[in-house]
Amino acid sequence: MSTALLSELQTHPFVVDFSAEHRARLAGMARQVNFQAGQVIFHEGDDYSVFYLLGAGMVALELETPGQLLRVQTLYAGDALDWSAVLPHAGKHFQARALESTTALAFEGDDLLASFKADPEFGMAFMLRLMGVVSERLRATRLQLLDMVLPEARRAGA
Repeated sequence: MSTALLSELQTHPFVVDFSAEHRARLAGMARQVNFQAGQVIFHEGDDYSVFYLLGAGMVALELETPGQLLRVQTLYAGDALDWSAVLPHAGKHFQARALESTTALAFEGDDLLASFKADPEFGMAFMLRLMGVVSERLRATRLQLLDMVLPEARRAGA
């Protein structure tokens, strides 16, 4: 494990409540990745399973519809990307595209799952944190949908 990766991971909001042992376990699976502005990280439906913790930059989650690309959410440094990586063969729900030069720590979904089986306490800590991410994404999507269908709410700023 690289001490630089462990150092970077220790400051990421996703692992703030993890024990030192669990952060070290996660750092042992991490690799640094970079995406250029405009680069598609994955497409909707892809079965590629990598979980990312964004270090710098911005990533758009997009939905491809006939004739247009709709931005569902924008993720920033400190966010987690691709929670579906720990769901074998689930396929991606959106397309992810870097909006600017972006760095992240990447974790193979299969490695994470194997680690959860080897250390169920680590798996539980990770999955509870991940459920918080999923819950927040659902809340944000709900608010965005309300804003689209309720013009009064849009005008009132609610």
